[in-house]
Amino acid sequence: MWATLAHWQAQDGLWDEAYRSLKLCLAQPPPLASSWFNFGFVCERLERTAEAEHAFRRAVELDPSLDRAWYGLALSLIAQERLAEAVPALEANTRLQPMSPHGWYQLARVHTDLGALDDAHRIIHRLHQFEPKIAAQLEHETGLSGTLGRPAPLPQSAGQSDLPPVLP
Repeated sequence: MWATLAHWQAQDGLWDEAYRSLKLCLAQPPPLASSWFNFGFVCERLERTAEAEHAFRRAVELDPSLDRAWYGLALSLIAQERLAEAVPALEANTRLQPMSPHGWYQLARVHTDLGALDDAHRIIHRLHQFEPKIAAQLEHETGLSGTLGRPAPLPQSAGQSDLPPVLP
């Protein structure tokens, strides 16, 4: 009941109400990974980053195959500037969803920010195989190339990009 109410509230943009409903839902046994994931998502929307991290950790503890929870955990860690801790969560997400570009995109960005450029290169190269637009976007944003030894194209001046934003 509380989970359904929270779903409707979230659909209507009533995030504080959804938060309260999910808190009540989580108090009811048994603990469900999906409820913890939904709570993490709502916490993220409310910028309650530490609570979101806790909720996503609980979700993956209950169901390690819940790829979205690994992704949410990684985003909450990135938001807290804990990039090195986000890497294992993103790796779990990409293992579970190898053809979804979202985890790969974030993993390449984190590797770039951590200075692990060879790892970022490999990811961009992999993305070229199934999501070339996102690979091109990463090349543009990072200045890296997906083909080792091939320089990335020079970035265009600010505001002049011909690449549409693909991912947040």
